[in-house]
Amino acid sequence: MNHYRINIKWSEEDGCFLAEVPQLPGCVADGASEAEALQHAQESIERWIKMAEYMGREVPVPERSAGAFASV
Repeated sequence: MNHYRINIKWSEEDGCFLAEVPQLPGCVADGASEAEALQHAQESIERWIKMAEYMGREVPVPERSAGAFASV
């Protein structure tokens, strides 16, 4: 099981929580709550990895640090 760090913050501009996965460029999600943003981020990670594998691109090895993590 892989664990990627997820940064979640409130975006006043967008009016929702944004979840970003720093190790996976362009892997972002949003939600009305932190829990929803985290759930959407987990789904985005799965799609990001599947697409990278399909395209023959390297999938970064997850790093461990403080914060929320997604298990995929």
